Amino acid sequence: MGAASLESIPAAHVPEIAFAGRSNAGKSSLVNALTGRKTLARVSDTPGRTRQLNFFRLDDRMMLADLPGYGFARASKEDAARWTELVFAYLRGRPNLKRTILLIDSRRGLLKNDIEVMALLDRAAVSYQLVLTKADKLKPAELTEVESAVLAESIRHGAAHPVVLATSSLSGLGIPELRAELAALAST
Repeated sequence: MGAASLESIPAAHVPEIAFAGRSNAGKSSLVNALTGRKTLARVSDTPGRTRQLNFFRLDDRMMLADLPGYGFARASKEDAARWTELVFAYLRGRPNLKRTILLIDSRRGLLKNDIEVMALLDRAAVSYQLVLTKADKLKPAELTEVESAVLAESIRHGAAHPVVLATSSLSGLGIPELRAELAALAST
């Protein structure tokens, strides 16, 4: 289900994992890869297509939340500000939110607004994990360099989970490892 306002967010009954990141970082693609369903979350090449919080219930054991991206989007500044406000209100006030997965496009590494979002999550005491996406687009040495830089930044943030994972929705790299982490969170 989609939620465009706090009032339309589903009740908090099962553990939740939220997927956040820049516009076009691969949030919807990662949700699809993790669930093994190619069309569960709508994927687009156009940044800013996700304009509401989209919730996917998995066997009454877990809920995944695909959040609108931050940064570049083909939308008005007012719409983007409204989405951002809705996302952070959701993240701050969700008692069953186990972790936010903060997606970083591995080709770009951490950008200024990623670090700003990390600081906001730290201040709100929202647990998050950095996950690199599109890792298949880099050579192994380049990926190692990006992973090291992202990990070095993450250890400076109090709410960041100490493990950075590299994934590819296309090749399947890192998907089993992330799926196992999320399953463990659902059982706690």
